[in-house]
Amino acid sequence: MNNYCLNNSSINTSLPITDESFTFTSNYELRIYTSGCYYLDANNNWKLDGLIVGSLTNLYETECLSTHLTSFAGGFIVLPEPINWSYVFANADFLKNKTIYLTVICMSIAYIILMIFGRFKDRKDIEKLGVTPLPDNDKSDQYYYQIIVFTGQRANSGTQSKVHFILSSDNDETRVRTFSDPHRKIFQRSGIDSFIMSVPKSLGLLNYIRIWHDNSGQGSSASWFLKYIIVRDLQTMEKFYFIAQRWFSVEQGDGLIERILPIAGEMEKQNFSYVLSKKAYFSVSDGHLWFSIFSRPPSNKFTRVQRCTCCFVLLFASMLLNIMYYDLSAEAKSTNNTESNSLSIGPLYIAPEQIGIGIMVELFSLVPSIFIVQFFRRIRPRRQISPLRQVLEKIRSLPPTNSRDKTIIKNKKSQFTFPWWCLFIAYTLSFMIIAVSIFFIIVKGIIFGDLKTQKWLTSVLTGFFSSIILTQPIKILGLAVFFTLFCRNPNDDKEAKEYIDETNFALDGDEDYLHSNDFSLLSHSSKRITRLNENEVAFLREQRLKELQMWSIIREFMIYAIFLILLCIISFLNRTQSSFYQTDHLQKYFLNTRQTDCDYTQILTIDDYWNWLNNSFISNLRAQQWYNDDQPINLNGYINDKTNRMIGWATMRQVRSKSQLCSDQRIISRCIEDYSLFNEEKDSFQPGWTLNQTSTEEEEEDYSSSILKAFQYQSSKELDTYAYVGDYGTYSGDGYVYEFRGRLSDIKSNLSKLHQLQWIDSKTRAVIIQLTLYNPNVALFTSVTFLFEFLSASGIHSSARFEPFNFYVFTSLTQLICTIIYICFIIYFLIIEIKLLMKLKLKYFYEFWSIIQIGIISCSITSIIIYIWRFKEYNRLSSLFRETNGYVYINLQMIVYVDDVLTSLLGFCCFFGTIKFIKFIRFNKSLRIFVQILKYVTKDIISFSFMFSIVFMAFLSLFYLLFTSSIASCSSLLSTAQMLFE
Repeated sequence: MNNYCLNNSSINTSLPITDESFTFTSNYELRIYTSGCYYLDANNNWKLDGLIVGSLTNLYETECLSTHLTSFAGGFIVLPEPINWSYVFANADFLKNKTIYLTVICMSIAYIILMIFGRFKDRKDIEKLGVTPLPDNDKSDQYYYQIIVFTGQRANSGTQSKVHFILSSDNDETRVRTFSDPHRKIFQRSGIDSFIMSVPKSLGLLNYIRIWHDNSGQGSSASWFLKYIIVRDLQTMEKFYFIAQRWFSVEQGDGLIERILPIAGEMEKQNFSYVLSKKAYFSVSDGHLWFSIFSRPPSNKFTRVQRCTCCFVLLFASMLLNIMYYDLSAEAKSTNNTESNSLSIGPLYIAPEQIGIGIMVELFSLVPSIFIVQFFRRIRPRRQISPLRQVLEKIRSLPPTNSRDKTIIKNKKSQFTFPWWCLFIAYTLSFMIIAVSIFFIIVKGIIFGDLKTQKWLTSVLTGFFSSIILTQPIKILGLAVFFTLFCRNPNDDKEAKEYIDETNFALDGDEDYLHSNDFSLLSHSSKRITRLNENEVAFLREQRLKELQMWSIIREFMIYAIFLILLCIISFLNRTQSSFYQTDHLQKYFLNTRQTDCDYTQILTIDDYWNWLNNSFISNLRAQQWYNDDQPINLNGYINDKTNRMIGWATMRQVRSKSQLCSDQRIISRCIEDYSLFNEEKDSFQPGWTLNQTSTEEEEEDYSSSILKAFQYQSSKELDTYAYVGDYGTYSGDGYVYEFRGRLSDIKSNLSKLHQLQWIDSKTRAVIIQLTLYNPNVALFTSVTFLFEFLSASGIHSSARFEPFNFYVFTSLTQLICTIIYICFIIYFLIIEIKLLMKLKLKYFYEFWSIIQIGIISCSITSIIIYIWRFKEYNRLSSLFRETNGYVYINLQMIVYVDDVLTSLLGFCCFFGTIKFIKFIRFNKSLRIFVQILKYVTKDIISFSFMFSIVFMAFLSLFYLLFTSSIASCSSLLSTAQMLFE
């Protein structure tokens, strides 16, 4: 909009503001195309006999009408448009195509960063792998069990405490054993740890496992969430499951750190929550390519680097297909409404071209998705000996595995795999796809141009993030729930597959086994292991809960402090200092208080009002000559201050009351009461307020259309106006309107005629002048309203409102970033309050701080909705202003009301937010004493308030009755009460 309002604008300023027609020139585009209809005859020659082009032919489709039966062929496969290489090479510079070049550069940098991150995490995953012999194994023990421990995925699930256990069967049980590994951290979050335990002889059928920890970890590292344990007899290969799904923590759940886990039967292994937790986590961490870069199972052969490469291959391939068919899809959407062969589903139309484009894009993106991912997954690692076998070889002094054994192990694998050197082929193929995609994406971006590329990029990014965050997780979780409900397999352990199936223990070529040089088992002297009793656990629980409460308060304080700072920044940036200067200038400019004969604030009669209109207001509506008599150039549409541009034109609307029978008719029979919606005049009149509808054409020719229209009643819907609240009444948006359009001489002549025709008379109850200004220098809109209220008790009361506001949603990058973070905070608070409401139910609403939080959230959400509405409204008005070059009436009255609501909401947000800070100083001793005193004297305060109200009502009645006609502040009960409080 600035382009049409700046003083140096190059817009044609010769367009006059008038009702008369003028001849003018305008830029336009003319596109010429030819259409023809042909058929292939028996000699394979194209003919057009009997074929004509139909009337429905357009730029994209041709309608053919035939007089003979002929077979016509149509293609369903939609090919992308050919590339104009000469145009591409001529316009390939960086400055013309910043968007596409920066997009490719940023995505390439993101790929490199994720590759470095993936390689770093892959090396870290090596530390989590391996099979560890328990350090308290005895050399003489020759019976071995493999124990696989699964730690949960919840926050702080891992532990640094020492974990001990006793494995018990029908006939025997082990001594107290300890899980330990001197080379790596065990029991990390989402970790799977495998141990080898040696015993003198077989334990037989296992019954339960008693497991506990000593709570020696620091802080949250002392707690542990155990999912389940698998114990496998390495002699018989029999597996035993012990399901926990519980916390071993003094502060979580029931506060126990020692539990007895019985062996799980078939019913327990088919439990819905147990099976779903296994399937859901494994499906998301391994099946979702993008999530798996950060949560890949450490034992999986499909590394993070390979996953990252696959992700970017799919991303660039989908971007290439999208940009190739972007124009064709848009054309199909724009023309499908008029096609008879389109599929109609209610208001939706689907053209065959759209179906073809959708199939082509999905097909071409599905092929690399399946091929590249499966190619990487099926490449065998370079080394084939499992860590379990390596451990057993060291423990039992077995001969090393030879190549023949490797072949046997390899042949056990039924799945088809590729040799390890195919990894280089996979990477080469991936890089080729990425390079080709980048090249053609840049080429199409150059053809599109920078603006169109930005629109395409917006659509691509929207689809990309919605797919990653919403579509794919919902699909994966939905499948997990489906298979859990209908296809449960209790023996399907995908999480433990790499540990249980020996042939899958091999590490990649660059993943040397961590403990390959130290497998000697030493006899350890029996150490006494202390177990915490109930009193010690209770004491630790109390101390830990206090510590958690302290950190919770500190964390809540920091989060809320940041939230309040963001709220203040957003609220204060919504108001600019220029608003005051704009309002102050316009008040001095229009009210004209320095000239006593044209002072707006001193208008007492109808003649004073007409005098102010003719000698002050009208002359200020148009840009006049400069002080040196130079003509105002490039200031068409500006008011006389030559700074503010008028949007459209000003209007003057009056509302009238009907004459009715007086309540006391002994002196005068008819009266005109105060204005109300029930006695509003809604009839249309002829000039002079006559009801004669049979006026001659000669009489109508004496008056301009503006004069005739000023006596015609119009509804608020026709005028695009709303109710207005004055000092002495509320006035509807209907009425009789005169528009200040045309030359100044015509406006002055029309106002003179309206004065002669007594357009303002005894039935007039309010005259409202409204205009909208825009100051491009400070990007401020101002809604100006002059209200003249004609009281039934005689007299005129004048008032004026200047409402400056910034239509732009975000005036700076700082405000945009703060708003995004603020929305995230509101979502976070909303989730917390919903959880609290579900926990406390109706008791939630009895808490004072809950009401404060509800106020903050509700006001914030409403403010966000208003921000979105205001942004859409600004785009609508901007396009309307651009199309009409500013020559259109735009009433911003509703926007002003909404802006006032927004200001109030932001004010309440700051108020509630500041009040809530009292909650964080509730531990202050003085404040606690003050609160206790208030609770103690509450009844006395209520009694005193009742007595005070009686005395106050007595004084209110006295002052109102004594001074209602002599003091302005006592003219009503409300103003009298306000005066007494002051």
